[in-house]
Amino acid sequence: MTVRVGRKTATVAAIGALSLVLAACGGGDEGGGTTEETGAAGGGGTTSDLPPVDCSVYEQFGDLSGTSVTTFAGIGDPESGYYETAWATFEECTGVDVVPEWTQDFEAQIVVRVQSGNAPDIAILPQPGLLATLVRDTGAVLPGFEEVEALVDENWSEDWKGYGSVDGTFYAAPNSSNSKSFVWYSPSAFEEAGYTVPTTWEEMIELSDQIVADNAGSTTKPWCAGIESGVATGWTATDWMEDVMLREFGPDVYDQWYTHEIPFNDPQVLTVLEKVGTILKNEEYVNGGIGGVQTIATTEFQEGGIPITQGTCFLHRQASFYVNFWPEGTTIAEDGDVFAFYLPPNEGSADKPVLVGSEFITAFEDRPEVRAFATFLATSDYANVRAAVPGEAGGFVSANLGLDPANLANPIDKLTAEQFQDPEAIIRFDASDLMPGAVGSGSFWTEMTNWIANDKPDQEVLDAIEASWPD
Repeated sequence: MTVRVGRKTATVAAIGALSLVLAACGGGDEGGGTTEETGAAGGGGTTSDLPPVDCSVYEQFGDLSGTSVTTFAGIGDPESGYYETAWATFEECTGVDVVPEWTQDFEAQIVVRVQSGNAPDIAILPQPGLLATLVRDTGAVLPGFEEVEALVDENWSEDWKGYGSVDGTFYAAPNSSNSKSFVWYSPSAFEEAGYTVPTTWEEMIELSDQIVADNAGSTTKPWCAGIESGVATGWTATDWMEDVMLREFGPDVYDQWYTHEIPFNDPQVLTVLEKVGTILKNEEYVNGGIGGVQTIATTEFQEGGIPITQGTCFLHRQASFYVNFWPEGTTIAEDGDVFAFYLPPNEGSADKPVLVGSEFITAFEDRPEVRAFATFLATSDYANVRAAVPGEAGGFVSANLGLDPANLANPIDKLTAEQFQDPEAIIRFDASDLMPGAVGSGSFWTEMTNWIANDKPDQEVLDAIEASWPD
């Protein structure tokens, strides 16, 4: 199952190496955890299995029979087949032929195609940074259709609309989204050891200390992690920074950080890095079942949490899409082999920050059939149809407030939807995906890797990233 959402991506200048990033940062076709609800992954389903769609939504566009809409996305098998199954409901309603093109080199090709005048009608962009680049550098992305903007206003929070906007203009509706604010654990191992899920950061540290004491003299540790990801090595460490920044200083400082209103080496950022280091650079805490701190830098991120299933690790911070990387036969359930809990806030905090990633639907042509398809993709009907496509182990969740969590077969996807639909949730997009490419997918990755692999001092790491920020 290839999870494309919210992954870290290399800059356009480094586009030749993106094939590694695509496999590493968004997910992969391997993996095979099962859930109590779904059993093993597989299959594709037909539209007869899906919830009905209100075809009257598209009557406003007139007779669309005989028209077509081209789409372009960096999505691979089998996920592309799930999209095509969901899109067939739109084709049945309207008579429009949706013509998809899937590629593993999307970020490179979309820029070239747009600049050469060969843009698709609709593209699924993997993050807001690329949207902003295309808007500002090419002028080819159309502002969001009024029909789409009205649906986004109705079906998403203001935060989500903002991430589909550039310089105050709305351009793109969110598509598939994921939560990064999860800690994976083994409910069965917790029960055996007498541990309970922590609800504050302080309780999580107390639990970590208890695990250290209970496993003295063994290779079992509280935490396991991996940040190796080819040319994107380091991105999982940046996620740690982002989640802790939200919990330590809140959304306002978080926004000042990624927009460079405060420097990257600001004392507040140093506080965050030091706090992340109390876990990731603590030899007593990591790297369970693998080795010491430095092994985090050489462990593939896909393998980072696997020691939980081997009894040598208890905790692994990773996004909801990690549901697809557990070994075949792993039961993913609240009382199963693995499950996840919300990365807790500091004690006394009433905030509920959720770090997210998402794809965005953009249009390059304005024809009735293109408007109709873009409108379909912003409806609650579509969110529920796509979520209910049979056979998918997990990985598709929409932040559309009209999504019925009952249509999500995977329990982690249901947890994610609950986070998105919580009116008190503070949604913030992955900061490195919003920073300039030279930083977000450049120095931030490499310096966090140096921090772990070479024990580079905290202040020197932040100074180096600050020095890389473009003028």
